[in-house]
Amino acid sequence: MPAYVARPAIALPEHVVTTDDICDDIERHHADHPKLGTYLRVARASGVRSRRFTRPLDSPTVSGGARIKERNLVAFEDCARLAAEAARQALANADLEPSDIDSVVTSHTTSWTTPGLDVHLINALGLRPDVRRTPMASLGCGGGAQALARAADEIMARPDSRVLVVAAETLSTIYRHEDTDLSSMIYKALFGDGAGACVVTGERRGPGLRIDGSWEYLLPNSLDRYWCRVDELGLHFDSTRKAVAAAGEVLPELLGRLKTVGFASPPEWAVVHAGGPRILDDMARGLGIDEKVLRHSWNSMENSGNLGGVSVLDVLARTYEEPPEANARGLLVAFGPGFFTTACHGVWSS
Repeated sequence: MPAYVARPAIALPEHVVTTDDICDDIERHHADHPKLGTYLRVARASGVRSRRFTRPLDSPTVSGGARIKERNLVAFEDCARLAAEAARQALANADLEPSDIDSVVTSHTTSWTTPGLDVHLINALGLRPDVRRTPMASLGCGGGAQALARAADEIMARPDSRVLVVAAETLSTIYRHEDTDLSSMIYKALFGDGAGACVVTGERRGPGLRIDGSWEYLLPNSLDRYWCRVDELGLHFDSTRKAVAAAGEVLPELLGRLKTVGFASPPEWAVVHAGGPRILDDMARGLGIDEKVLRHSWNSMENSGNLGGVSVLDVLARTYEEPPEANARGLLVAFGPGFFTTACHGVWSS
């Protein structure tokens, strides 16, 4: 049973922060650091020109001294606001009312809150009290793809279901100057805030992605690629040099999966989460596609940064604006901590 994805909606916050702004901020706070020159070169090579934050760069919960309590509160409040905004527009895109939704799947990593984003959305949107909920956390950048896979699973089990998918992240709240290692400097320049949403159904609600199947893969013994930790300052993302090559390590398995489901040639379109230049270069080379196929991923990264679990929804939304040919085969794929991969394959339905 295929699952049809209505046009996604993306909600981005108001504060535009350029990479030049971030480099200036790093230089102000680390003027005497012996590796400052290296850090600035790496930040400028991130592939990101600008991104949006929910709070100004100099606010306490971004480059200021706010501790975990305040950062956690802001991270959830801001992402909940953006999530509701994106969800309302996604419902409008699908020509549905909140009462039409039978299930909601959410992904949110950048704060700890119970009840979580799923319960907030039920109240904020006026969803039915008997709506089914699948709240997901700790998935990081893979959250949007994983949420779509779970929604497609629900359509297979319940063809008449209408599933609302929402991912939201406030990655600006992990920006802090106490972390001075290279990976932290990269993340300062790479991440942005935002929310994305779409409706997944068993019937076509306009042209767009038809999911025919999904695939999940956990790279063996990969806990040392990248991970999250929490201390008295807040949430931190850490990684090792092995992280940059992890997507390439998964490619043989992904190619095997595509062959199994009948891909005899490279995908005609690809929605790849904008995790960084190395991920996009490795995917283009491994899948045998040219950069034009990944132009929406490159544009998303340049203009919005890596939006975490929202990234793949942002790339998908850009694909709807400039879609592939009807019936073109392709895939959607994202990577998350662990190191895990989630992919959905299908066709572009007209």
